[in-house]
Amino acid sequence: MQKLSRLHRDQPLQPLDSAIFWIEFTSIMRWVGVIFCLLLPCVVHGGKVLVFPVDGSHWVNMKILIEELHSRHHQITVVRSNDSWYIKENSPLYTSLTVDWPSGFDENFISNFVSKLMEIQRQGKSAWVRWNLEMEQAQKSLEMYEKCSQMTQGLLEDESKMTFFRDSNFDLILTDPVIPTGVIMSHYLGVPLVYNVRWASVGEAHFSFAPSPLSYIPVTGTMFSDKMDFFQRVINVLAFSFTYFQVSKYVAAPFQDVIEKYLGPDKDYFSIFLSADIWLMRVDFVFEFPRPTMPNVVYMGGFQCKPAKPLPPHLEDFVQSSGEHGVIIMSLGTLIGSIPNDLSEEIAAAFAKLPQKVIWRYTGDKPSTLGNNTLLVEWMPQNDLLGHPKTKVFVAHGGTNGVQEAIYHGVPILGLPLIFDQPDNLFRIDERRAGKIIDIFTMNRNTFYESLTEVLHVPSYRNNMQKLSRLHRDQAVNPLDNAIFWIEFVMRHKGAAHLRTESYKMSCSTGLL
Repeated sequence: MQKLSRLHRDQPLQPLDSAIFWIEFTSIMRWVGVIFCLLLPCVVHGGKVLVFPVDGSHWVNMKILIEELHSRHHQITVVRSNDSWYIKENSPLYTSLTVDWPSGFDENFISNFVSKLMEIQRQGKSAWVRWNLEMEQAQKSLEMYEKCSQMTQGLLEDESKMTFFRDSNFDLILTDPVIPTGVIMSHYLGVPLVYNVRWASVGEAHFSFAPSPLSYIPVTGTMFSDKMDFFQRVINVLAFSFTYFQVSKYVAAPFQDVIEKYLGPDKDYFSIFLSADIWLMRVDFVFEFPRPTMPNVVYMGGFQCKPAKPLPPHLEDFVQSSGEHGVIIMSLGTLIGSIPNDLSEEIAAAFAKLPQKVIWRYTGDKPSTLGNNTLLVEWMPQNDLLGHPKTKVFVAHGGTNGVQEAIYHGVPILGLPLIFDQPDNLFRIDERRAGKIIDIFTMNRNTFYESLTEVLHVPSYRNNMQKLSRLHRDQAVNPLDNAIFWIEFVMRHKGAAHLRTESYKMSCSTGLL
């Protein structure tokens, strides 16, 4: 009973404070900065956290959690591959453990895939050419997971590293479950497990652990809303079935031998994947469609967002030179290299017709149609620019981080989706009339210019995005503080088994009976 008492008392907000917050939220929609004074945090001193991250843009999100954990005096060990792109071997934030195996990730392949896809679409090549490209991408994914499986087995067979893991007595494993290595190590070492997740190897993570009625929960890639007609619901079911098949073939199969060898023949990928203590979901229902959830899910969408810092002097001068017209910023993300020359010429020509100044994150040959109002940069402080009062529109590819930052700062979006979750992210913005989508594969300077001026000059786009911003910011607990609370909660209580439902132990057929 005393254990139950400790679990009950260990909450980020007292139940009464939480109830009053939501009463006031519903009735008067006010800001609640002072509510954090009500928090009575329980601190974990000197916890030991073992991190299995995923490289690329996923590391950007994981690093934010690591920085916050480090600021609270936790000891952090990060496991990285010897060919990591972003995860540095030496850092003041953590101790790294480098595994002498390649990760299987190929940054150039993703960039080349996007370039080929744009070429196929813009030149009107046949569906057969597109199909071959998709099959090439699927084969590359299979090879990546096979290499990750080999890396996992190599790590398990490395006596010195396994001895280090055991002797370190880690309090928690924090992992991105796109790669199952951290999941397997958690079970093998008997260490509590926390996910930093939106996308998992099974796709959108909610479909793995939460009730997901396909009648109103759209599958990623369909670009459906939660209001589907019968035909759309049929397509949604087929899309879900195909995704499950892909996961079974490309993700679960390469790891099954490793799982059976080290965890036992009664274990499989899906059962161990679902047994995390806490799922830190990079999701905010201001942006997502409402859906069922589970007790061990913590929502931290927008946790990376923060108030804007001052711009570097050269950027501030450029922004201020825009006068009353303001600034447009454009970025297609970190994984997208140069875009086709004909497309960059069309975009530059459209920008040149505007009275606004433009900051364009761009690599490649300088377009001949570039106007004097446009500044090309290889990198830009995106969050700080979005938070600048002169920023009017964000031209973006629709990555989750960029969309959430635009919501946080209330800047409407002109979306140019390319791959992965980007079309669905931008569709959600379009559904809320806080932005507009344009087909990057078929657009020209005229259609781009018309869409951009529409988002610039129709007030409802900005008004709707600012409404989303107010909703997102009005939370009882800051998303990052909430995430850290639950990480430390798992450390304090050696897990969170009381929040896990029995469904994760059941097969699909058993769960229906």
